[in-house]
Amino acid sequence: METTFAMIKPNGVERGLIGEIISRFERKGLTITGLKLINVSEEQAKSHYEEHTAKPFYEDLLTSITSGPVVCLAITGNNAIALVRKMAGATNPIDAEIGTIRGDFSSDMRLNVIHTSDSQETALRELEIYFEQEELIMFNKELDKWIYS
Repeated sequence: METTFAMIKPNGVERGLIGEIISRFERKGLTITGLKLINVSEEQAKSHYEEHTAKPFYEDLLTSITSGPVVCLAITGNNAIALVRKMAGATNPIDAEIGTIRGDFSSDMRLNVIHTSDSQETALRELEIYFEQEELIMFNKELDKWIYS
């Protein structure tokens, strides 16, 4: 089992997609082990996008992620990183398959509704940016005994 990070971006929150997105993850069998609605600080935004500092769109990323509230999610499950990324769909909504979150709810790359971690290292870094350790609640579901024993 692994834990990954996902964020419903300000445009997803504004459009009322929080419940729809979370329910997709839960229906897939993933477990929400951390959840909070926050306004991303400038410090958090800079940490989040540190690998893009030299890119021309860096300032736009900071402006976008701090433009309104976001929902931060810690999602746990078998192959959680790969599953969550597949469910989110391609970063560019034009390339995202129908049935994915971006394929169903996005039409513009700047308004692509959700961010997901792309690796274990990124997930750990992003979880640390947005969650204190005590905010992550790990628990076993009864079904997990059958699947992971």
